[in-house]
Amino acid sequence: MNRSTLPMRPLGDTGIEVSCLGLGTVKIGRNLGVKYPQGFSLPDDASVRNILALCKDAGMNLIDTAPAYGSSEERLGQLLEHRHDWVICSKVGEEFQNGESSFDFSPAHVRHSLERSLKLLRTDYLDLVLVHSDGNDEDIIRNSDCFDALIRAKEAGLIRAFGMSTKTVAGGFLALEQADVVMVTLNPTATDDAAVVAEAHARHKGVLIKKALNSGHVMTDADGAAIDPVRASLEFVFSHAGVSSVIIGSITPEHLLHNIGCAVEVAGAPQS
Repeated sequence: MNRSTLPMRPLGDTGIEVSCLGLGTVKIGRNLGVKYPQGFSLPDDASVRNILALCKDAGMNLIDTAPAYGSSEERLGQLLEHRHDWVICSKVGEEFQNGESSFDFSPAHVRHSLERSLKLLRTDYLDLVLVHSDGNDEDIIRNSDCFDALIRAKEAGLIRAFGMSTKTVAGGFLALEQADVVMVTLNPTATDDAAVVAEAHARHKGVLIKKALNSGHVMTDADGAAIDPVRASLEFVFSHAGVSSVIIGSITPEHLLHNIGCAVEVAGAPQS
């Protein structure tokens, strides 16, 4: 293996293999209402193509998008080449319009959202679809029938796997009873979901990690000295058995290559 090639890991028992880093694409479609230390401009088409090429050259195959990410799905549909080389993860449940989020977890909206994503992404299937939680994880799972709608979509061949991007530990545990995959928050300053990761590993379910780099916030050691937040965060995350991939949202080539380099060094093979 080339030393710059990202290791691959199984996405639970879905039969899908993903690179240990995946590209989060909110920053190619939306720069309003996002929680980053600094503002940013959306990259132009040439810059997005360059980012996608750098990812592919490094062995990255996972792309994470969502209807709530502004024009992300539409731009990926236009700019992403060789679709079958990529594992595409999108979401249902959250919409973002006029600077505000709204949520609809009804089966009818799930179906509408899936059909729109397929059209925008110019594909006839999605590898993974996650419910984009509003924070009421347990209520969504128990009372909205959105999981049933995703199960039907999976049976129809529109999606290969489904899960939930959760915001609570209890929601993560409940999602694992039906879902193929969970997306949870894990970094050195947010460790509650480590229990969900461990349970997912025990159940052979896939785990995607969001906010692993704490959205770019600076980290310090016990003496207050600045440390490389990327390496420290990835070392922490990959120390947890069961992590399939970490989603990172770099749109700056230098940052992206640094993230990839750190992941290659610390990820290694998935723990058994």
